Amino acid sequence: MICGMMAGISFSSLNRAHAQNDIVIPGDVLAKATEYATALKLEDAAKSKRIETVVAIHMTKVKDWHNDHLATTVPSGINPVTGNKLSDLDKQIIADSAMPVSVHQELMEGLRNDLSPEQVETILDKYTIGKVAFTMAGYKAIVPDLTAAEEAKILGFLKEAREMAVDYKSMKQISAIFEIYKTKAEQFLNNNGRSWRALYSDYTKKIKAEKAAKKQ
Repeated sequence: MICGMMAGISFSSLNRAHAQNDIVIPGDVLAKATEYATALKLEDAAKSKRIETVVAIHMTKVKDWHNDHLATTVPSGINPVTGNKLSDLDKQIIADSAMPVSVHQELMEGLRNDLSPEQVETILDKYTIGKVAFTMAGYKAIVPDLTAAEEAKILGFLKEAREMAVDYKSMKQISAIFEIYKTKAEQFLNNNGRSWRALYSDYTKKIKAEKAAKKQ
């Protein structure tokens, strides 16, 4: 159902909104959801519309929760892992992580009801601007002899990060979620007989040497 008026603003104005299931979906969110659904190039228009709706509702719920639960609602304290004082980003992630799990479940169920696993991944990649492939490429560059088993394990971590990250509003938050799983990947490599610190050091030296060679 199209909402003709929102807070006294006409639907025809720039601040258009779309109402679905008693949720007011902002025009910019609806446009992004349409972009995501269109990327699938589905031949079934009804299916494409369902995906658009599922994504738009999820994005709106994430945005509304984020806006209603600011970092300032989280008391100051320390990160129990590092002992460091909680940053504003830490607090916002804590606040947003308290969003009802049903919001995530509704997204994933809605996608899986209509899409193949590969198509679901396409939507999740749109949410996270392709960070799985980008990060995996980085690991392959740093660890050129990465085994198939190691690659599969790390890819699994990154896909977990991606699915968790879709429930966060900002790219800073999404990157922070990926950092959690990158740490797990690097610990896995260390436990698998490698030294992540040495590998990364060798990689940075190689990059510096290549840059220096180009200047000559």
